[in-house]
Amino acid sequence: MSTSPTKPTSDPKKDDQRWAAVLARDPAADDQFVYAVKTTGIYCRPSSSARMPKRENVEFFDTAAAAEGAGYRPSRRSAADRTTASAQRAALIAQICRLIDNAETPPSLDVLAEQAGMSPFHFHRVFKAETGLTPKAYSSAARARRLRQGLGDSATVTNAIYDAGFNSNSRFYETSAGLLGMTPRDYRDGGHNAEIRFAVGQCSLGAILVAQSLRGICSILLGDDPDRLVRELQDMFPKAQLVGGDAGFEKLVAEVVGFVEAPALGLNLPLDVRGTAFQERVWQMLRTIPPGRSLSYSEVAERIGSPRAVRAVAQACGANRLAVAIPCHRVIRRDGDIAGYRWGVERKLELRHREGQD
Repeated sequence: MSTSPTKPTSDPKKDDQRWAAVLARDPAADDQFVYAVKTTGIYCRPSSSARMPKRENVEFFDTAAAAEGAGYRPSRRSAADRTTASAQRAALIAQICRLIDNAETPPSLDVLAEQAGMSPFHFHRVFKAETGLTPKAYSSAARARRLRQGLGDSATVTNAIYDAGFNSNSRFYETSAGLLGMTPRDYRDGGHNAEIRFAVGQCSLGAILVAQSLRGICSILLGDDPDRLVRELQDMFPKAQLVGGDAGFEKLVAEVVGFVEAPALGLNLPLDVRGTAFQERVWQMLRTIPPGRSLSYSEVAERIGSPRAVRAVAQACGANRLAVAIPCHRVIRRDGDIAGYRWGVERKLELRHREGQD
């Protein structure tokens, strides 16, 4: 067995701590380093169930890539252990998510970490790796979901606020705009008192509806039937005050239409993006994909730090209400298949063709 001439830098104190983790087969150390065995030429994670080597035959590397660069190969047993550990970790985090979902008030990080049997720091890192969200962000999204449901079911707004896990009205109202985009009573009433300006026009892709709230462009919808697009907007906020656009708004619509015709020009207008915390992470990532480029759903999942959330990424693309501005047409399947598109596969193909793809 020959290794790279450049050996890993040795820190005796740090190596002693790492060796202790190997002896304990500590899974909490799996993301921190690997150990390599000189006599077998393999490397393992600290929690590996492989036969314990002699200390004098072991050297440590910060990453698997570094170990492979030094000439070591991964242990087949270690790979099987990682698969089992991954499944166990996913099941544990799913259990913690259910705990958060069912809690009357959001559990603290320390409480959640204790339930998971991890340190708060390690739990925070594992939770984010599995879900793509921090425990706090997941908790906030869960409360927002319960609140939206509660505002439709509860007899009073106050009951819905407390049922969603807020300790007081004042604490809720500090964050209500971020959760709902309007006052809770207006949300509960289907957008009552909210003014949304809109206009319907035509572009080369068919009918287009552009709507704007006080916060920015909230909908860009495409379709074949203009009346159906208006009904779709009405369904989003059945009691909102929908106002037909004036001459100034028509100018804004023209700018959006120009952007749809030539996406590479960009759209320099504020957007009113509303979704769950996970959806907004996906949509923000999609807006970084330049015209003429494509990513697969799995690549998007990896870039937001949630490699297992491929299906959830696809669902977030399908929930997008801002056609082209949030460019879900630049996302395809891993095998290159175009897959679905909220506004029709033919429109997706045309948008991609305009950007020099396919």
